[in-house]
Amino acid sequence: MNGIVSWPRTVLLCLALATLAQPGQAQTAATPASGTIVVTLGTRGGPLPTGDRAQSSNLLVVNGTLYLIDAGDGATRRIVEAGYDFKKIGKIFITHPHSDHTNGLATQLASEWEYQRRDPVDIYGGGVERLVAGAIDYLTANAEIRWAEGKQVPMAEIFHGHDIAAGRVYHDENVTVTAVENTHFHFPTGSPPFGKYHSFAYRFDTPGRSVVFTGDTGPSTAVTELAKGADLLVTEVGNPDDVVELYKRNGIWQTKTPAEQEGFVRHMKEEHVTPEDVGRMAATAGVKTVVMTHLGPTFDPKDDYQRYVDEAKKYFSGTIVLAKDLMRF
Repeated sequence: MNGIVSWPRTVLLCLALATLAQPGQAQTAATPASGTIVVTLGTRGGPLPTGDRAQSSNLLVVNGTLYLIDAGDGATRRIVEAGYDFKKIGKIFITHPHSDHTNGLATQLASEWEYQRRDPVDIYGGGVERLVAGAIDYLTANAEIRWAEGKQVPMAEIFHGHDIAAGRVYHDENVTVTAVENTHFHFPTGSPPFGKYHSFAYRFDTPGRSVVFTGDTGPSTAVTELAKGADLLVTEVGNPDDVVELYKRNGIWQTKTPAEQEGFVRHMKEEHVTPEDVGRMAATAGVKTVVMTHLGPTFDPKDDYQRYVDEAKKYFSGTIVLAKDLMRF
């Protein structure tokens, strides 16, 4: 296919399919009727928008059925660019309700509703009932105008949020989805989000493959256990020093109080994973292939992040791929 570059044979042996699509280039191949495909729709971590990557989002395709994992800004556009029908997404799994994982949710819901989807769309995650209700409320002005133009089905009849707990959260003929709570959130007892919002990692077991999406997490025994023997581990990764240096150069760091600076560094170290953490987790879990995503902007605008792979390989001997938007596995 024009614009598609095949991955090495070693990756093909581990995965159902591995090809690299250049960012912004539409895919025109028909969706295979069988098998498991992962598309990294958006690979940018953090709330700062950048031109080269959309925010966090992944598409899982099993036997032609589409499942969306996170919906950061740009997710719906990337689905279209990847060659899939956004109207056919009926199951959405949100790892956690941070903006860079949910900014595109309202766009996805509105787009499906505008183009006459009538089948229910279920959204799963920690705190997503409020998230979905808020998205529908935000879109009400548009919906009321559209009702006057002939649309009749209320959005609340189509879109349904489901707050979940750890364990098996979904099952159909294609996938069994298991969730564990990870270590991205450490809310003080009594604080407004305490007990209300949760951050999950998901494992999707399909007839032929197993794929784990860590979401945002710090080092976590639960996530490592969830990933045992997985074919593909799609994991966030970052380096706290990279982010702090970027903030210093663009002036954000200087606007923070000492307490805010201390809290930010603690968050980056305890609630995210470094390349070393990823390597150790992958080795302990015995996964076949690691895909590093949720890559944060750094002070180098042309950063290739290869150092993340080099560091992780000190602890994990398997295949590691640095994700770009629209990579297909």
